[in-house]
Amino acid sequence: MHTLVKGLIAGAAGTSALNIATYLDMVIRARAASSTPQQAVEKLSDLTDVGLGDGEQAENRKQALGSLLGYATGAGAALCYALLAAGRRPSWPVGVSALTALAMAGSNVPLTALGATDPREWPPSAWISDALPHLAYGITAYAAYELLRC
Repeated sequence: MHTLVKGLIAGAAGTSALNIATYLDMVIRARAASSTPQQAVEKLSDLTDVGLGDGEQAENRKQALGSLLGYATGAGAALCYALLAAGRRPSWPVGVSALTALAMAGSNVPLTALGATDPREWPPSAWISDALPHLAYGITAYAAYELLRC
């Protein structure tokens, strides 16, 4: 199986784990979903002058596109890892840390650049609710990638 295919499969597995961890956190703490992805879509729409429709249509598209951006980030992080790890076998702490960092950077750097969030202003609870799902991503994507290498 090609390295890029393995990376995409690992990214899909990791993204599923991230979503499960996020939804469990929402259930446990009875918190609402983040609106940051929708804000990013709105800012991208404004920057590119691409209309999303009016009213409810626009809101629905923002929500869907925000979710799709999350899947793209998960796929992209694992693809980057797969290319960096090609021909190597990073230990699990190194691999999990790299995948977690790639996923966090892949989501937070663009969101910060767009002005949708500022991690410097996050309280500790926001860092935890961001870091733990990304760690679930890293663990799962690493395990999936390594299993596909066998």
